[in-house]
Amino acid sequence: MKLWILTLGLFLVTAVLAGAQSTPESLVNKFFDTYLAQGTSAALDQFYATNKWMDRNKDATEKLKSQFANLPALVGDYYGRDLIAKKTLGESFVLISYLVKYDRQPIRFTFELYKPQDSWLAYSFSYDDSFGDELEEAAKVHNLDDDED
Repeated sequence: MKLWILTLGLFLVTAVLAGAQSTPESLVNKFFDTYLAQGTSAALDQFYATNKWMDRNKDATEKLKSQFANLPALVGDYYGRDLIAKKTLGESFVLISYLVKYDRQPIRFTFELYKPQDSWLAYSFSYDDSFGDELEEAAKVHNLDDDED
């Protein structure tokens, strides 16, 4: 009985804290905390739990979770993250991108968050390793500014 009450209390605290996420950064930080403590699936579940509309896209979410679950086995141990960019559209949409450091190679995690009224919710999450190609393209002569010294 005590275990049941403790479990219920923990669930309620978690639900209150999830609802109290007041900034995009706090949602992303919570994602990384959950990712490190409980793994890929729990991190995505926690992130998408902020948006009731994600239930309508279960197939895509489950596919992402399945693919994302294999990431640690492919790239090794996690060593931290560096902010790449934070871009906003007005006051209601934010994209936050991180370079996530692993043994084998870095991976870019991209979070999109939306605030329709009072609270931020998950809009999209993706990860990829194609940023190297983007940097190479940006460094090509035809993309350089003539004014640069």
